[in-house]
Amino acid sequence: MINFNLSQIPVRTPKPRKSGLTMVMDKGLSFNEAENFISVSGIHTDVVKLGFGTSMVTPNLRAKIELYQSHGIPVYFGGTLFEAFVIRNQFDDYLALCKDYKIDLIEVSDGSIEIPHAEKCGYIEKIAKVTKVISEVGSKDAAHIIPPYKWIELMTAELSAGSEYVIAEAREAGNVGIYRGSGEVREGLVQEILTKIPAEKILWEAPQKAQQLYFLELIGCNVNLGNIAPSEVIPLEAMRIGLRGDTFHLYLNK
Repeated sequence: MINFNLSQIPVRTPKPRKSGLTMVMDKGLSFNEAENFISVSGIHTDVVKLGFGTSMVTPNLRAKIELYQSHGIPVYFGGTLFEAFVIRNQFDDYLALCKDYKIDLIEVSDGSIEIPHAEKCGYIEKIAKVTKVISEVGSKDAAHIIPPYKWIELMTAELSAGSEYVIAEAREAGNVGIYRGSGEVREGLVQEILTKIPAEKILWEAPQKAQQLYFLELIGCNVNLGNIAPSEVIPLEAMRIGLRGDTFHLYLNK
């Protein structure tokens, strides 16, 4: 949605889009807050993640999920909830739970627990037979450094197993995985991943403005970005199209 006629504005992919996604992390918005969020930012939001295990303790959960869905915004549970069910041998219960809430997108992750990769891909394959699946690569443990070739290997296998997208782990703070503890991008890692994995198949968790800017400059306005705070969707959309100081000159003809 654009309110004014302004030249030299990059073209955003239209919704429902396959690239240029903005994934928002809802860490416990109330029903009314979700309504307000949708009224302002719903048009720019492609998917909402109910962060980590917050859905377990969120009041009026079903009503809020149905609210998002009624506005054409898919919702999924955070990967940590998937892991909590798996480690308790309740994978089938988790599938039943998602079906009950009409969740048609499931995240498979192993950021908090260790799952043999063949087993993880097995979960992806099982889920892909019944609904859409995305998977997360990377550990929430800052001390667990995964070399670039391994990121590529894992992402390739998970896409082959049926993942629609692979998520590059960063946590909600943006300080692990593809980032250093300071939040600085591991540029060599990112650029090496992109030599083998198509950019449109990666959802980069980028909660910090500097991280968002890095990917906008590297890949363009239609890069997939995730873990965006509800209050940051409009600022991000403005930055995507060159209407924030950080990207003001990015699309202007020289």
